[in-house]
Amino acid sequence: MDTTEKAQQGSRLAEALSADDSSIRLKAALAAGTQPDPELLNTLVERCAVEPDFYVRDMLSWALTRLPAESTLPRIRRELDSPRDQARSQALHTLSKIGDGRAWAWITRDTLRDADDEVARTAWRVAVVLAPEEERPELAEELADQLGRGDRQMQLSLSRALVDLGAVIEPVLTRASADQDQTVAAHARATELLLHDPEAGFDWAIHEARRIVSLGPDTAGSIAEGAGSEAAGSDGAGGAEAAGAGAPGVEAARVLEC
Repeated sequence: MDTTEKAQQGSRLAEALSADDSSIRLKAALAAGTQPDPELLNTLVERCAVEPDFYVRDMLSWALTRLPAESTLPRIRRELDSPRDQARSQALHTLSKIGDGRAWAWITRDTLRDADDEVARTAWRVAVVLAPEEERPELAEELADQLGRGDRQMQLSLSRALVDLGAVIEPVLTRASADQDQTVAAHARATELLLHDPEAGFDWAIHEARRIVSLGPDTAGSIAEGAGSEAAGSDGAGGAEAAGAGAPGVEAARVLEC
């Protein structure tokens, strides 16, 4: 393919990426990733900021992962300072797909605490993916400072991010579970339960954590340990029984949260 033909093809793809029909945009994003063209870098990044369809956005991110990281990473970094919430969120999502550790330094405290919930949630996920081993304890502290934030979905996202950090979160959660704010304390204890029994449903974990916190510090510790041991039975049956006793319908919640 000569230079002129390649330029024409790139122009057609760029036009298709902004078509009214989402199926056309999806096919264009797929084509852009199948035959990577560095000339489309700006177009792909710009479309990420405004594309309304989730599946097209995800395909745009995939197309960006197919381009050389040396040029893609600096361009995506600029989006982290965009006034558009979607631009920041999708840039973070793309960084998680690329998985290049050089981007870790760009995940700042302000990014992790972004006022937009979707941006913050995406930042938590990418931080867990990119954080070097030696940085994970500090990241756990930073994430734990946001325990109790937002609605159920927001809290579930934060719990998942913390659990994915592994054992480094245990001392952080122990401190947070004694917080005077009962919402923070319950969220911390629910995350502890999920850490010890990843198969437990979040709704059951929150229900159980709130019950424990309401009993006060003198009895909460021993009950939490007992609940954790029961939920983490050797064949998983204990956790299912505990969940069933605490909250009817928890099996459905587990399926939804997978």
